[in-house]
Amino acid sequence: MEKTWWKSSVVYQIYPRSFCDSNGDGIGDINGIRSKLQYLKELGIDVIWLSPVYQSPNDDMGYDISDYRAIMKEFGTMEDYDHMLEEAHALGIKVMMDLVVNHTSDEHAWFVESRKSKDNPYRDFYIWRDGRDGKEPNNWGSCFGGSAWKYDEATEQYYLHLFSPKQPDLNWENEAVRKSVYDMMTWWCDKGVDGFRMDVISMISKVQALPDGQAGVSGYGDFGPYCINGPRVHEFLQEMNREVLSKYDLITVGECSGVTIEEAKKYASCAGNELNMVFQFEHMDLDGGETFKWNHRKIKLSELKAVMSKWQTQLQGKAWNSLYWCNHDQPRMISRMGDDSPEYRERSAKMLATCLHMLQGTPYIYQGEELGMTNYPFTSLDEFRDIESINAYHELTEGGIFSPEEMFGYISYKGRDNARTPMQWDDGGQAGFTTGTPWIAVNPNYKEINAKEQMGRADSVFHYYRKLIALRRQYDIIVYGDYELLCPDSEELYSYLRAYGEQKLLVLCNFTSAEIPYEFPRLLQNRKGELLISNYNRQQAASSGVLAPYEAMALLFGSAGSDDTAETGLYHS
Repeated sequence: MEKTWWKSSVVYQIYPRSFCDSNGDGIGDINGIRSKLQYLKELGIDVIWLSPVYQSPNDDMGYDISDYRAIMKEFGTMEDYDHMLEEAHALGIKVMMDLVVNHTSDEHAWFVESRKSKDNPYRDFYIWRDGRDGKEPNNWGSCFGGSAWKYDEATEQYYLHLFSPKQPDLNWENEAVRKSVYDMMTWWCDKGVDGFRMDVISMISKVQALPDGQAGVSGYGDFGPYCINGPRVHEFLQEMNREVLSKYDLITVGECSGVTIEEAKKYASCAGNELNMVFQFEHMDLDGGETFKWNHRKIKLSELKAVMSKWQTQLQGKAWNSLYWCNHDQPRMISRMGDDSPEYRERSAKMLATCLHMLQGTPYIYQGEELGMTNYPFTSLDEFRDIESINAYHELTEGGIFSPEEMFGYISYKGRDNARTPMQWDDGGQAGFTTGTPWIAVNPNYKEINAKEQMGRADSVFHYYRKLIALRRQYDIIVYGDYELLCPDSEELYSYLRAYGEQKLLVLCNFTSAEIPYEFPRLLQNRKGELLISNYNRQQAASSGVLAPYEAMALLFGSAGSDDTAETGLYHS
């Protein structure tokens, strides 16, 4: 397997609006990021991924871009950005931009022109259609609720928006659109950025007939079969690679909703003619259902292991994995997959981190994850800011699908605003995020959970992440080793074996608050392993014993003896 810098890197996602506010207006900004670069250097990460910082009306928190070559005024200036980029590079930190090119804002100059007339040169930059029997061109529903079509009176046609009506979809069939996008990307690369995370990039190619989709609970049709992994998506990305990506030494990751293993092998092929890696959502969708993610379900461990293992083994040697538990679109992982009680919050945070960071792939840390930040205790709909949660609440309660109490519980548990509350820097006013009134409320547990306290305590979640990151740099087996799942049916224990040359790495993770017995696989029974990391500060581990609640450990074994072909099954009761 070819070794590259982005395979061994650890990426840290920054949601700029919530990271650090430098001027007291309650909104995080670029100079706030600059002020915390040393913190990120101490954590040990290699790359920061910035959620969008471009000029935007903020209908969808920056994912509706009105000018790709300008910085959002709330975040600062392009001069501020250039200083941040220079300072990050001086610290050895690379910067990855969020590339949002499935759609723009309806306030982008292209769309302003496009809607003026049917013969405007920019008309074909977007997807316009006549209505059908006085209604929308088809029955597709938007990801944010309602129809995916909006009627425009000026030209008496509808335009497609798979997300908000203020996010019209670009027409990638138009060569001029593609060239404009590539020119913009080149502009950023020449400025010195180190890569792109590509928002919903699997949706840029649509089946041109735009047929009706199967109707769901909302009554609207599913656009997925006609817009996700569409007919020309790989052609477009290969062209993007030829025109831009191949000319620079970049890290690229595509957000690929609905991606399959076979599609991922194309997007992130080792041949390197599209992207470096993809974000897949199969593990994140395990607690979904007919009403999308709106429920209180918990992810079943055996199903999680099956999905994670499928991606580990089936991409091995063919494509590269990205590894994540949470991001700006997901609730906090501790509250969703771990235990956010005071007794077990830090233990489960470290366990989940161990489980993820010992897998093959590039790990992503979402801001605050390295502190074990938790979901926000919402008490009122007025506390929400996210268009997805607010629209879903109204649509599903007014449609009689859920009672207001039920739906409020679901958006409180699964809503994206959980990840968007301000970063908790210290135990002072507003958690050190701002001297003003924050745009969204600070989690009241910031007195107990904050960076200042954890940086000063050797056994904190922060320092545990530092050690995990350092281990990845030290041991090739963590980055490149093959993967084998052990005890697949267990609902308590996630354990797996990595192999690289003559080395073996055994990872044991207890996903419960109970004590769980374990035994090493038979091939390791009589061999002494080096304990690389343990969230219970063990000095060594016996070949059989009991894992404490939410305990995790990783053990490295050197060259194997004659028992290399022995059975590798792990046994536990």
